[in-house]
Amino acid sequence: MKNENEAVMARKFEKVCEILERNHYDANRLIPILQKIQEEYRYLPEKILTFVATSLGISPAKVYGVATFYSHFALEPKGKYVIKVCDGTACHVRNSLPIVDAIHKKLGLSETKHTTDDMMFTLEMVSCLGACGLAPVVVINEEVHSLMTPDKAVAAIDAIIKEDVYETATN
Repeated sequence: MKNENEAVMARKFEKVCEILERNHYDANRLIPILQKIQEEYRYLPEKILTFVATSLGISPAKVYGVATFYSHFALEPKGKYVIKVCDGTACHVRNSLPIVDAIHKKLGLSETKHTTDDMMFTLEMVSCLGACGLAPVVVINEEVHSLMTPDKAVAAIDAIIKEDVYETATN
């Protein structure tokens, strides 16, 4: 398992090098570079940020500043499935918090633990998803789930688990 993990990490690092090459090591392309790296890792590892800074000839502080300024960048590992629960006004008054509680219970998460140990799921609370008329809203990866209830949220997670297990078994 260790050798397999090392091989995966080596491939990802090679991808980072390819991303830098495709962008001609241009510091002006920092944001698209970080976006592509995040696609590869599902977050921006600190060691990779330092490598990018060195490769682009800019300070690690500048790279870190960009990575922390934009909310779509993540510095912590995220699961394969990112569940965003809206807690904006419309969703909150239509009971989004019981949905969060149900997800916490189903996945063994808490207010301080956002990602499952198997890296399958990450739960994020967001201020607004821009779908107030469909409240309460949950987005899983890019799929919008409207008029959610705690039971519907758990059912959606169960469906993902079932589908993921099936895909793993057939591949």
